[in-house]
This record gives sequence, structure tokens and C-alpha cells, in this order.
Amino acid sequence: MEKKFKERYMDGEITFEEIDDYVDTWNNSDEPCSLREYLGLNAEEEDVWIEDSDEALQELLDRQKRGSL
Repeated sequence: MEKKFKERYMDGEITFEEIDDYVDTWNNSDEPCSLREYLGLNAEEEDVWIEDSDEALQELLDRQKRGSL
């Protein structure tokens, strides 16, 4: 199964800015799942992204990344 955005970002395979490409791909697909599921985000991460900003989501994911080291 293909890795989702969050997993690839957390593994250092892609930059955060690639989230836009994932959103575009999802928008132009017939994916039955929600965007949150497609990106691999949990509800808290989705809320931060929607209510705050891309930068707030990136900061949250970066904190998670540092915490798992």
C-alpha cells in the first residue's frame, strides 16, 4: 500500500510543501475517503490545519517528529 503524505513527510521523504500536490491529486480523483484520511492525518491534525494554517500543521508534525527521535 502506498504511503500517505504524513508518513512520507515524517520519514523525511518529502517536503511539507508537497501537501499541495496531495490535495490536488485527491481533488482530481475518485477516492472514496476523506482528504484527512487520504493525507494520513488524525482529527487533531486536521483541525489545526483547517482552523489555523499550513504552518501550524507543519509545526505540529515537526514537534511529533522530534518527539519520536
